Amino acid sequence: MTPRLALSAAAPLALLAALTGCTSSDPDPQPPRRDQAVPAGAFKLVAFDSCAAALKDMKSAAKEYVGPWGFGGVGDERGIPLTGAGDAQRSGAESAGGATSANKAAIPDHSGTNTHEAGVDEPDIVKSDGQRIVTVSRGVLHVVDAASRKVTGELDLAANADDPKRWATMNLLLHGDRALVLVHEGWSYAASDTVRSDVAKPVGPGEMRGPELLLVELSGKPRVVSRYTIEGGLVDARQTGSTARVVVRSAPLLSFPYKEGASEAQRTATNRGIIDRADEAAWLPDYTVTTGGKTTKGRVECGRMSRPETYSGTSMVTVLSFDLGSSDGLGNGDPVGVVADGDTVYSNGSNLYVANDQRWRVMRWLESRNEAPKPEDEITEIYQFDASKPGKPRYVTSASVRGWLINQYAMSEWDGHLRVATTSGRTWGENPKSSSTVYVLKATGGELKETGRVGGLGKGERIYAVRFAGTTGYVVTFRQTDPLYTVDLTDPAKPRVAGELKITGYSAYLHPTEPGRVIGIGQEASTEGRVQGTQISLFDVSNPDKPARLSQHHVADSSSEAEYDPHAFLYWAKDRLLVVPLMSYDKSKGTSQMSALVLRVGESGFTEMSRLTHRAAPDTGMIRRSLVVGDTLWTLSDAGLMATGTSTMDTRAWLKWDA
Repeated sequence: MTPRLALSAAAPLALLAALTGCTSSDPDPQPPRRDQAVPAGAFKLVAFDSCAAALKDMKSAAKEYVGPWGFGGVGDERGIPLTGAGDAQRSGAESAGGATSANKAAIPDHSGTNTHEAGVDEPDIVKSDGQRIVTVSRGVLHVVDAASRKVTGELDLAANADDPKRWATMNLLLHGDRALVLVHEGWSYAASDTVRSDVAKPVGPGEMRGPELLLVELSGKPRVVSRYTIEGGLVDARQTGSTARVVVRSAPLLSFPYKEGASEAQRTATNRGIIDRADEAAWLPDYTVTTGGKTTKGRVECGRMSRPETYSGTSMVTVLSFDLGSSDGLGNGDPVGVVADGDTVYSNGSNLYVANDQRWRVMRWLESRNEAPKPEDEITEIYQFDASKPGKPRYVTSASVRGWLINQYAMSEWDGHLRVATTSGRTWGENPKSSSTVYVLKATGGELKETGRVGGLGKGERIYAVRFAGTTGYVVTFRQTDPLYTVDLTDPAKPRVAGELKITGYSAYLHPTEPGRVIGIGQEASTEGRVQGTQISLFDVSNPDKPARLSQHHVADSSSEAEYDPHAFLYWAKDRLLVVPLMSYDKSKGTSQMSALVLRVGESGFTEMSRLTHRAAPDTGMIRRSLVVGDTLWTLSDAGLMATGTSTMDTRAWLKWDA
């Protein structure tokens, strides 16, 4: 069988292009067709009249899109995990999961998952409700009592040492005594063992490939009470209260063979014939749910899917909704979806947005020829769902803007307006021609209509970080120097660039702390743009017209996971503590050290408090997360959890996981 493929959050676009693009054996990869491109501006979603109509329309669109090499990227894979639930950037809100009301009074102050919006939780490898700490590592779920600093429960989610769950990417959501474990292994389909009449299908009982959701009861001995598997790849998830919404992307189960000696026209004709012979099962994802020993199988119904007026017919996004407190387990997920791509998820609680662009289809082809993207290739489509009530979200409206998003932080809703930051143009090669734009959209009459925009940011550069805070936006672009732009969004009809600060290096994540202060973490760089190691900056943005950097903390020859996954970023305002993972390289010794960098943030600068290490586990001691419970700082690695005093930096406990 084809080896399982996992997607690293450090370089999602590059690996995604490798996974979904033409294989390395393709002699001359061709550009994908964009005959069905959605023009910029508002557009509508149209419901299918029937399953027969849905199949006919999807086939027709797919046949127009397919070429001699398939879908320009979507071939044998049913779906690809796009984010690992972690390439998006997050801020400092507390976790939505919490202890029961009976013991809330005993809960100490504690940090939650670093999230984009307050009250909207996001999956991560560790959760805490202030009393228990729940982590998942190497296929094992651990429960720790924060007060006694003891492990109170463990659950091995892998059947044996060879079980792929042992090395699968796992993340958690937490609600009361329940944890939802999201498992995404990055399965890939191979034509040799999945083809049926040129249409790939799962091969026998229990062989379905795709993300698995495990509902774990934490009271007493941890145990799995419900399992849900669906064909596709996990995009991301969000939780509000007890409701978890999981976004899955799938591609048609179609296998396009390479025929030696055939012309491009013959290959295209063959591929269209494969599409003609496909049935609805090739497009609609199957799911399986097991609760209380009873297994139910189903398929997402075509009546629950909608499509844009123009589309490719090559991908499908499904939004699943689960009540984590339900005594009936996970159920069927109450799916609703769109026949379209989807790779970025943003939610402010009341609304859920799913966005997609075409980079994964066109980037490799364009870069190989040093060509600029066509306007129709750099469109970002945005789908808005009303998620204000439990249960299935209601589709509201859609829109498109020109350019590409960097991550979920490029979207933010404020006072009924959605702000979107994109980069368009050629950002690669010599003399790049690109710039970035901030759009302001408002939901009016069932449409997301543009009310204003401001463009021309970072000419010849691309966006590296975005953060919206109230009526101000912060945008970092970079190629050789780092302009930090402040954008005044007070008037949605007339957004304007208020100020600009040019410094060397860049920030990859921006974190507002108190009014007038923003922390940035990224890389220092030479004046030629060569990166030189992790830098943490403290910006004064109290006057948006004149942003200034108050302080910089630079660690040469280093990097931090927080630069690309803000779940790894902790700012504990009560003690003004900033904690990030750090991997530093000693050139003279040729060795690396993994630690947690702890800084105290003052009014005008940083004081380094410590570089914590898990010395008891040198091989698995890469510290990835940190959290605070009371006066204790907890740091997490694959080896275990370490407790440290927040004021004294003394080690209070070391909980080593069993190998």
